[in-house]
Amino acid sequence: MLILKNFVAVDWRAGKDKIYFFFKDSNTYSEFDIAEDKVADGFPREVTAADWHDFHPHAKNLRFGFTTTGFEPTRNFGMDSDILWLFYFDNGVPMVCKYDQDARQVNRTDRVADSSWHLLLPYFDRIVAGTWRESALNRRSFRFILNDGNAIELDLLRKQLIHHAISEKTWPGLAPYKHRIITAVQNDRSLANSHFYVFLTQNEYLRYDLWNNALEAGPMKVDDTNWPGLPQI
Repeated sequence: MLILKNFVAVDWRAGKDKIYFFFKDSNTYSEFDIAEDKVADGFPREVTAADWHDFHPHAKNLRFGFTTTGFEPTRNFGMDSDILWLFYFDNGVPMVCKYDQDARQVNRTDRVADSSWHLLLPYFDRIVAGTWRESALNRRSFRFILNDGNAIELDLLRKQLIHHAISEKTWPGLAPYKHRIITAVQNDRSLANSHFYVFLTQNEYLRYDLWNNALEAGPMKVDDTNWPGLPQI
């Protein structure tokens, strides 16, 4: 079986919920349909402008990404738009791409230093996953996992960042695997029940409950039973 490595998973909420997997070494990607529980036919395929608009040259340098809904207005669809935030390096410069899922095109590209995400800069090259921690009281809260056993809590509303070690207090159940994390992605089932799939080395993954802050299951194998079509890249 092919060992999965050097890939980034991001969530997609426009229309049918999906997870996109970017395989950076081959500059290809796969579309995993959550409802169908399998990789869609015809994948993996090359990352091109036809599918990813102006972001496509940067996919091989992608660091992490996640989706927000109704978080910030866009020029085409207002406050209800699903936005995929894609963070990457361009000639060593940390960048963020605001990708409008409804229009399937890049809305804007900024240097992270010039964006709302500038507080991430000291940790940018260590971040392997991020996710929106939406709540009724604060829609601008985010969590990030680093590759050095630490994590970040970012509050854009209050413009605060907290850096802490991954432990049984901060991420219960995740600490034994904190140095094996490749990427992670949210399956936003509801505000009360949201799964975070944490992909590890050795073709394994965890299922983490973001809202109850608890490990639900794992490690489990990334295989054709748990992720049909994904290992066959």
